[in-house]
Amino acid sequence: MATTTPEIRVAVPPAPTSVAPPKHSYPGALVVVEGIDGSGKSTQLYLLKRWLEFSGYRLHFTEWNSSPLVKSATRRGKQRRLLTPATFSMLHAADFADRCERQILPLLHGGYLVLADRYIYTAFARDAARGCAPHWLRNLYSFAPVPDITFYFRAPLDVAVNRIVAGRPKLKYYEAGMDLGLSLDRAESFRIFQERILNNYDQMVETDGFVLMDGTLRVNKLQKLMRELLAARVDMSRFAPKKK
Repeated sequence: MATTTPEIRVAVPPAPTSVAPPKHSYPGALVVVEGIDGSGKSTQLYLLKRWLEFSGYRLHFTEWNSSPLVKSATRRGKQRRLLTPATFSMLHAADFADRCERQILPLLHGGYLVLADRYIYTAFARDAARGCAPHWLRNLYSFAPVPDITFYFRAPLDVAVNRIVAGRPKLKYYEAGMDLGLSLDRAESFRIFQERILNNYDQMVETDGFVLMDGTLRVNKLQKLMRELLAARVDMSRFAPKKK
């Protein structure tokens, strides 16, 4: 039987003067959004991206999609249902490493504002939900640069799950966590799997300095808050268009 997800209050982060920015060897900045499926994170990052683009900011957008390096292996493993939690996790890590090497780090060193839809915390939450050891996962991704700000969009479990189930004709096998034997019902397995992921995300709020965002707020209100918090944490003038 699934456990009850603890309730977390959304808090406004401290003023930028009290926040110690991560030390970088590059002039760019990394902005990350995280959250379970249906939390609204991708919508909010897309809106932020479009607003920054229209304003002329120098930026790059990246999301967690399978790179050509591991795409075929991942697809075959999924089709044959051969992926164990450890092998699945290592494929994810190879996928992310390729993305980091080819997209994220070069743009950060080039002085860009990099917007990332999902980052290493996705692996920490999802792969740990499949039974991988948290310390092993942290070591596996230790090469990744620390984000300047990580927005964690949190919606109640039922709200997030209903958004996904209502919008998809059928949940995929691994997406629903069917490999874990949580339930014979795919929708119920998905709900239990997402609850595990949500609990793992909640534990990272303090340890990884997430900026907690209420995924149930109106879209425009949430976007306004996101822009304000970004400006408080990141010196956006570094990426603004040069005045003529």
